[in-house]
Amino acid sequence: MRFHGFGIFKHRLNPCSQKRHARQLSTQAHALSKWISKTPGSILFVKKPNDNLVAAAFNDVASYIKTTYPQTLLFHESESKLPDGVLSWSSSEKRDKPIDLIVTLGGDGTILHASSLFKTGPIPPVLSFSMGTLGFLLPFNIDTFPRALDEVFSGNGTILERMRIACTFHRQDGSEIEGRGELGTGWQVMNEVTLHRGRSPHLNVIDAYVDGQHLTEAMSDGLILSTPTGSTAYSLSSGGPIVHPSVNALLLTPICPRSLSFRSLVLPGSSRVTLKVSRASRAPAEVSMDGQEARILQPGQFISVEASPHPVPCIKRSADLFTSRVDVEKKRTVMGERGLGDDWVRDINTLLQFNASFKNKHLATEGL
Repeated sequence: MRFHGFGIFKHRLNPCSQKRHARQLSTQAHALSKWISKTPGSILFVKKPNDNLVAAAFNDVASYIKTTYPQTLLFHESESKLPDGVLSWSSSEKRDKPIDLIVTLGGDGTILHASSLFKTGPIPPVLSFSMGTLGFLLPFNIDTFPRALDEVFSGNGTILERMRIACTFHRQDGSEIEGRGELGTGWQVMNEVTLHRGRSPHLNVIDAYVDGQHLTEAMSDGLILSTPTGSTAYSLSSGGPIVHPSVNALLLTPICPRSLSFRSLVLPGSSRVTLKVSRASRAPAEVSMDGQEARILQPGQFISVEASPHPVPCIKRSADLFTSRVDVEKKRTVMGERGLGDDWVRDINTLLQFNASFKNKHLATEGL
């Protein structure tokens, strides 16, 4: 079955899942289990720039693919120096040079950048290797790249689809303002869209609507609308909840609201959320998307946000490739056995130190 235009996914549904699917036709496809069923014919590399270790890893991975899978075409965003056999590529060439697989080398920002390269349509599966600072979105250690690639090429790579949100800008009369994407297509964002006061000393006044119904007038430093993937980013720092990436939901989180009763909300993933700069606002609102400045909305203008039909298909680490980023993770047990399931559960414990107790500094220095 073709999926998202790339033709490399199949659905694996047991009878119970089929019944559940029939009851949830309005939910996103990321709730289904998928795996790669076709050998990638072309690979796009997205890597952290200006890093010698990443550059060396790029050469090693590209060399391995050329030697082991010589029929595979390799691409990288245009730059002056590319390894032999790697061709230049740009997002404007998506039709002429279709991509079957994206390999990222670096931190979480490399996945966000890969998503931005396909911001107006479907995105190929993403195989991510951790070579950054945190790596919450990166399930594979770079040392395991031969085994990880072999799993993908053998058709055993499993997929976790991470929601993206599609955003369009509008004038006061409702007509659409062109953003970075084409009119009518929406700018797709993986983490969050943020309306904030930017350089202004004044608070923003933003009216929030859910499916056309007025929710609240927010007087604050700004509002964050995030995906479950983005729940561990800016939204979390602003007091929002941690949401599992397979949950079909949107998160609305205020930034330093004037009201003490304004708390983060978890909305259905099918919701259409509108954030409008109130005409009573003393300042415009700057709009940031996945950390990139998008535009400035003047009073009366608004942004409309809804779940994108094109999530990011991220390749998950299998039980056979259980490789930690820190030694202690290898020793973690679940009911007496090593955890074989969810990268997310491991990561919120090992990377975010979820519910970790404070330890007495004196006892820590004594090794107790």
